[in-house]
Amino acid sequence: MVRDTSAVVDEELALGLVAGDEACLAGAYHRWSPLVHTLARRSLGDAGEAEDVTQQVFLGVWRGRSTYRPERGALPGWIVGITRRRIADALAARTRRGDLLAAAGADLAVAEPVAGRPEAVLDRVVVRQELARLPAPQRRVLHLAFYEDLSQTQIAERTGWPLGTVKSHARRGLHRLRTSLTSTHKEQISAE
Repeated sequence: MVRDTSAVVDEELALGLVAGDEACLAGAYHRWSPLVHTLARRSLGDAGEAEDVTQQVFLGVWRGRSTYRPERGALPGWIVGITRRRIADALAARTRRGDLLAAAGADLAVAEPVAGRPEAVLDRVVVRQELARLPAPQRRVLHLAFYEDLSQTQIAERTGWPLGTVKSHARRGLHRLRTSLTSTHKEQISAE
């Protein structure tokens, strides 16, 4: 049963949401998504990440609706609490991605070989081989990031992929590269 939730008071909206009424979820989204998006945008400084957080918040509202307790506070306060946790998660993920990018960037450095270090040529060959083994989307994202020096937002614009997809491809690609380069390095050491 779909109904207009614009005139529904918060308490009725909360009860309907807990009962699994999708119209109440839509009403809650319509009513509080601007607040959630604003909080995320201000905290993260990125509209794309704020959109991702907003979607995650309302997915969390729907999935966690059975845990909502009106006696503990109003529905908007509960939603803001979920928002704060999702923002913290996004900031932590950003930090992890930055650390991973920095570590992988050191492994993917494409500088000219240093005199007296002919193994640098071999390192570049190994990196290129490992990049070639990645699935095409991961390879493309990493190529755009490291060889064309594009940010993830710029990569999303160029490829037409959602920012979250670009981030996932970057994270998975870097993880696979790091794992394969680490195992290659260990093999080289044991062969010496």
